[in-house]
Amino acid sequence: MAVAKLAKAAPKAVRKEIPFHWEGLDKKGKKVSGEMLASGDALVNATLRRQGIKVLKVKRQSAFGKGKRIKEADISLFTRQLATMMKAGVPLLQAFDIVAKGHANPAVQRLLGSIKSDIESGSSMAQAFSKYPVYFDTLFCNLIHAGEQAGILDTVLERLATYKEKILAIKGKIKSAMIYPISVIVVAFVITTIIMLFVIPAFKNLFSSFGANLPAPTLVVIAISDFFVHYWWLIFAALGGGLWGFFYAWKRSKPMQRVMDRLFLQIPIFGPVIEKATIARWTRTLSTMFAAGVPLVEALDSVGGAAGNIIFLEATKKIQSQVSTGTSLTVAMQDSNLFPNMVLQMAAIGEESGSLDAMLSKVADFLEADVDDAVEGLSSLMEPIIMVVLGTLIGGLVIAMYLPIFKMGSAV
Repeated sequence: MAVAKLAKAAPKAVRKEIPFHWEGLDKKGKKVSGEMLASGDALVNATLRRQGIKVLKVKRQSAFGKGKRIKEADISLFTRQLATMMKAGVPLLQAFDIVAKGHANPAVQRLLGSIKSDIESGSSMAQAFSKYPVYFDTLFCNLIHAGEQAGILDTVLERLATYKEKILAIKGKIKSAMIYPISVIVVAFVITTIIMLFVIPAFKNLFSSFGANLPAPTLVVIAISDFFVHYWWLIFAALGGGLWGFFYAWKRSKPMQRVMDRLFLQIPIFGPVIEKATIARWTRTLSTMFAAGVPLVEALDSVGGAAGNIIFLEATKKIQSQVSTGTSLTVAMQDSNLFPNMVLQMAAIGEESGSLDAMLSKVADFLEADVDDAVEGLSSLMEPIIMVVLGTLIGGLVIAMYLPIFKMGSAV
């Protein structure tokens, strides 16, 4: 393959760069300004001088420009717009200008302006993107590099845009399935807390004048309420600190990530959906990179991380090691025990027929459609379950508080 060594030559991401705002005069004496990411102000001055700009002021910024946070959807939209313009024959720098000016988020405008400045100063497109690893990952930069080297940048951009749109869509489906139960749980906790702190103490004062023994459920609820009233600060501190510590360890601890990612794949009801979504991302990423001309072994470098699950990341490293020694992709995938039979059969057909990228793309399409159906089913299934849980919780509290009143009424 003509681009067999492209991924190895892809630029490495530059880290620990700081945003700077600069002002200066161009060759015609016109005042110009902009933003740039660099490791120091000396590099900013040197870069601007190479562009023929007389530097007047360089100021370090606390964040990358003003405006809303740059989201993954912004990058996806930019990729699609750039691909469309390049397909239409618009020059690269002019395309950057058009996309930047048409975007409503000033932060995106500044980001694209900085990338354009890097390209104008002689950097390749892949090198310019690699300076912003927060927004453009290794997969993105490798594909752009492959497209530049092979002269098919417009085609690669189109594939990248489709890939990002598909990945965003499947992430959105998973989030939409999780948002409803989580929001209901939060509301239930808030309502329960209000009842425990304000409603039940009022009933307790009322019951103290009865001069009779209270039912056991009522005593239990009153005891819990007393604990809430006296130690509410401890409850909220423990809950907040516990959640913070949990997510902190989850983000930074490999063993914790491994346990949680494995647990997510095994959760009843939700686990199969998450597994299908993960495999869909895995196959979609590998299909996109292989179709762009990146060799299989090098493509697997980016595939594991794009799956978003450390179990699949570690399995992909083993698959890459086996493939590099001559093992077929299908056999290596089968040895990982992570992929269903349908995926393995499609991969085998793709390898035998020389259309691996097309077969993996069809697998991703099928799994994404399956996830869509599963999410719709989950939404309809979760509603009655959540209503039953909420009814049991709130109804139980209400009944426990009214039992003494019912007891008095029967005695009268």
